[in-house]
Amino acid sequence: MAEDSSVRAVGWARSLPVSSGVKVARDWTRAHLAALGWTETAPDLVDSVLLTVSELVTNAHVHARSTAQLILTWDQACLHVTVHDASPRLPEQRDPGTGALGGRGLLLVDALADTVEVHRCPYGKDVTACFQPPSPSTVT
Repeated sequence: MAEDSSVRAVGWARSLPVSSGVKVARDWTRAHLAALGWTETAPDLVDSVLLTVSELVTNAHVHARSTAQLILTWDQACLHVTVHDASPRLPEQRDPGTGALGGRGLLLVDALADTVEVHRCPYGKDVTACFQPPSPSTVT
């Protein structure tokens, strides 16, 4: 019997106008993570994904002054969290200093995700963070 090498993936997308706030993005994402069973099996990973969603959507709203298109794609190997915004300007990590109130978002995302990629698109950019699923040995 030949091995099925086709990719199986499922995805969800949500448009988040600046007026919607990041709580809507977190709640929407949490519901999809629950559908994957991660809220029960990997609550720390869920927290990392939700913090990443908060940071990326906030960046789209504040720095790009744009609606955020939030896309979650689960391909059995990785949960890809992508936020698209309308600004062609790529995000820059900066050294916020100890007294700064902001400027740590990308540092956080980079520390939480397994990988982070940024790509220019014809109408803005995509920032994608990948989270590998919980390993069976860590599931209690």
